This record gives sequence, C-alpha cells and structure tokens, in this order.
Amino acid sequence: MNIAIVGTGYVGLVSGTCFAETGNNVICIDIDPKKIETLQRGETPIYEPGLEALLKRNIKEGRLHFTTQLAEGIKDAQFIFLALPTPPGADGAADLKYVLGVAEDLSTLITDYKIIINKSTVPVGTAEKVAAILTKKLDRSLFDVVSNPEFLREGVAVDDFLKPDRVVVGTSSARAKKLMEELYQPFVRQGNPIYFMDERSSEMTKYAANSYLAMRISFMNEMANLCEAAGANIDHVRIGMGSDSRIGKRFLFPGVGYGGSCFPKDVQALALTAKQHNYDFKLVETVMQVNDQQKSILGAKIKSYFNNNLSGKTIAVWGLAFKPQTDDIREAPALSLIQELLAAGATVKAFDPEAMTNVKNSLGEHSIYFAQNAYDAIEQADALAIVTEWSEFRNPNFNKMKSLLKTKTIFDGRNVFSLEKMKEEGFYYESIGRATITN
Repeated sequence: MNIAIVGTGYVGLVSGTCFAETGNNVICIDIDPKKIETLQRGETPIYEPGLEALLKRNIKEGRLHFTTQLAEGIKDAQFIFLALPTPPGADGAADLKYVLGVAEDLSTLITDYKIIINKSTVPVGTAEKVAAILTKKLDRSLFDVVSNPEFLREGVAVDDFLKPDRVVVGTSSARAKKLMEELYQPFVRQGNPIYFMDERSSEMTKYAANSYLAMRISFMNEMANLCEAAGANIDHVRIGMGSDSRIGKRFLFPGVGYGGSCFPKDVQALALTAKQHNYDFKLVETVMQVNDQQKSILGAKIKSYFNNNLSGKTIAVWGLAFKPQTDDIREAPALSLIQELLAAGATVKAFDPEAMTNVKNSLGEHSIYFAQNAYDAIEQADALAIVTEWSEFRNPNFNKMKSLLKTKTIFDGRNVFSLEKMKEEGFYYESIGRATITN
C-alpha cells in the first residue's frame, strides 16, 4: 500500500518506518529540510532503541522515502497519516493549528479518494473539524477522515507498533474501515484486536488511557508519601496490590512524578475537555496537582538534609530524561529538580546516557556541569540524586562511589537500590515511600 506520513516527529517517524517494515511504500513529509536530509542519510533525530536499524534497512530496500513537498508526498498515497505536533496552549488546550493547517493544504491537492488519518493526539471532535475543512473544497466522495490514536511507549515504541496490544480505529465509513483493517492486519496476526468505533470515542480513548495510567502513578506516589509517614514500605505495598488480578503490576512504581510528551499534555487536555462540557472532573485535576507536588519531593529531601543551606554544596544528578531508553526531556522531573537546586545555590553535576545534548539546549551548556560518565558526576559531590532509572545505574561499583563522593549520601527518586544493600554499604539513603537508612 502507498502511505504518506505528514510529520516526522516521534510518532510519525516510528509509524512510517514500521509501516515500511511490513512491505508498504511510505513517504514521510516534513517542512524542515535539515531534518529530511538527516533522515535520508539513515540517521534518526531521536533516540529510540531499534529504530535506526529499521530506518536504514527500509531506505536501502526502497520502501521508505522523505520529502519536504506535501504535494509530492501525498500524490500516490491512499492513506495520509497526520502525525503533527499538538502542543498545549496557555489554557491547556491542544493547539490544532498544524493539523488544521495541513487539512487546508490537502483540500487543494487531493484529486482521488484518500483516507486522512489523525494519528496525533487530538481533542474530541477533531475528525469532524478536519472533515469540515476538506469539504469546503472537495467532494465528500474523495476522502474519509479517520481517528487512529497511537499508544507508543518511548523506549519500546518499535515493538509497540509492530506488536500492538490493540489497534483503535474511529470511523463511520464502511470503505475506510475495510481499508484500515487491511492495512493493520499484518500487525495483529497473533490475534490482538482491532477495535472499530465512532470517531469521537476513538479520540476520547487515547485521553482516557493516558490519564488513567497517570492516575495510577499519582496514586502510588501519594501512597508512598503516606507509607513514609506511617512507617510502612511502599515496595511491600506495591507487591501486595499488584498481585491482585483486578489491579495488575504495571504503573505501580512510585517516584518523583511523571513527565514526557504524553501524560502531562493529555491529562491537562482531558481536564479542559471536561470543563468545556461543564463537568467537574475532580479526579483528573487532583492527578495533576499530585504530580506537580511530587516533582519537588526529592529537592525537599535534599534541602532538609543540608538544613536548608545548599550554598557551596555540589549535588550529582543521575538521569535527565523523563524515563529510561529515551532522550526525551519534556516535562522531565530532573529539570525541575535541577532548577530548584540551582536556585538554592547548589552546583549541579549531571549525567544521562542519552539526554544531555537536549538538556544543554534547554538549560544552556554552562548552567551545570555535564559529566563524562556516572562516576565523573559524583566526584567530590556532597550527595547523589537519582532521577531516572537507567539500567546502568542499578549495579554500580559502590566502593568506587564511596571513594568519589565527599559523603556517602544518596537521594533515590526511583527506588533503584534496596534498603538492605544501602545499609550494608554504609550509605545515608533516602528513597520514596521507604525507611531512611541513616547508618
């Protein structure tokens, strides 16, 4: 099949590459010529495990192409996926200017039947808005607009796309339904479902799923804080909860709050949707409040330990990305912590396996010290703060750590180490929802 992907951001690039991997002819379109040149060389502008190998292979096989020209890209395509940014505006609403702008452009270019697919996360009713724009200049028989939300987890996005738990398609068109089912059939050969529903329900499903997962995270963070106050251990509570088949084990790990490009934006957008429909969605509002508070919890622990005087102190930070296996720092808790530490007069030495370039661009190259490796970051530091649970942080050389740190002090925002190990190694150790090891 011939597929056009408009937008080569995270969702667009993963989608286009994976569609090409199953034998389709894919053209990815972006207005940024430098980005297109980079992609044509087989280089990915984002870090996502497994993506670059697929990118190079499908370019070599002639199934994956890139262009800056919308007309060229969609000319032979039967499917046009809109994978465009929908950043939150000042009021929290998803900004649809890119999606609706491309719809305007398409209305002057389409000459034969095409399916326009909203792959971006968009508010309820967006499919209708896109259809209304296209109808101004096109006969209704020339297109169908479909909602097809993505459910990709950064760090495992390639696997998520190639082997999805489910595919959600919102359409009221029998013709579009048949073609979408044919397109996705290679991805669900193991029996996972394709759910067809109306467009509005499909759009709402994406917000509902992300907001529910964010709620689980915020609930566990609240439970962790209560466990600390009550003398319980959140690790034990989590295991006891997760073994209940009605609850399950996933998204029950406490920490310093969620971040990334999806959860913060989508929870905010769902809250605004509720307001627009005169519904007071108290639970979603509370999820956001809890997350904002949780991002400051590690900073509060560090300040308290140093008697609210960080002047002249050096704090090492392990982990800058919002989660492991990505270089994405959007809404990353580490950035909130670093800003808090700098404002309190501390010096910050930071290390992340993938995200340091993005942080340099965000905070400035000279605002903090960017370490060569994890051990370089802790040399002569007064304490270590762990904010992202990269695998390489889980089994460090503790003897080397003790020789490099000024004091054996760790603040662990992801509960990477066991309490028993920290007691055995002689560290002062504070984590989330567990007892403090004072030694």
